[in-house]
Amino acid sequence: MKGRAIGAAAVCAVAVVAIVVLGVVLSKNVVYFRTVSEAVEERAGGGGDGRLRLAGEVVPGSITETARGVRFEVTDGEATADVIHRGDPPDLFKEGAPVVCEGRWSESDVFASDRILIKHGSEYEPPDVDSGEKASGDKASA
Repeated sequence: MKGRAIGAAAVCAVAVVAIVVLGVVLSKNVVYFRTVSEAVEERAGGGGDGRLRLAGEVVPGSITETARGVRFEVTDGEATADVIHRGDPPDLFKEGAPVVCEGRWSESDVFASDRILIKHGSEYEPPDVDSGEKASGDKASA
């Protein structure tokens, strides 16, 4: 009986240690999602030093190419944030596009992004194809 109790206690101890280790490891990989207003407000209050995802819409006329990527502004209609993205933007990146930028605030209060996600519709619409005339090899019946 005493051996079983020690074995059960050891299994429980190992399970507790595994849960604590998993909790610590997973908490370091959490990336918080913020709208532009929330992120700007948090940054103004002295916070926002960690990695986060900034959600908004690309401000028309704000996109400029840089030596290492693009610089643009993102807004949610209430606040605007400057973003410098390092790397090539996605193919669907354009003015007015809804984006989620992943990165962190720099010391100069510019959001330094290393990943851009583009929100797009989930419905596929095939392009219109002209029905045209029958192929020239078709014979008309007489």
